[in-house]
Amino acid sequence: MPPFIAFAGVLGGLAVMRWAYKTAQRINQELEELRMGRVAEAAQASEIKTLRCDPVTGAYRPG
Repeated sequence: MPPFIAFAGVLGGLAVMRWAYKTAQRINQELEELRMGRVAEAAQASEIKTLRCDPVTGAYRPG
């Protein structure tokens, strides 16, 4: 009986590891889609302004 219990424990552990791996993959895929959506959104909005040097202060400002 003990080998059967050990075998069942190994199978259960493998099942848990597979579930955790698939869950991590799914979450990473969702995060990547959100990240790429924000990048595409920012590029399409063309609200990104270039910085120009202010000759008086020397500081860089949008413009």
